[in-house]
Amino acid sequence: MDEKTIRKVEGHLRGSFANARITLVPRPKQKDSCEVYIGEEFIGVVYQDEDEDGSFMFEMAILAEDLS
Repeated sequence: MDEKTIRKVEGHLRGSFANARITLVPRPKQKDSCEVYIGEEFIGVVYQDEDEDGSFMFEMAILAEDLS
């Protein structure tokens, strides 16, 4: 993902979740995805959708230990 696309998706996530602390960080070995953080905490990954031009997928795991 190029810098312009990263900032566009980051802005969308910040607005959708009403959280200005969300940041996207490029992954060095994968060019089609970024890690998503809130502050310093890793929360998931955003992937470019291979089937649709200009679409993205956000994947976030919720661990049992996070729920207790």
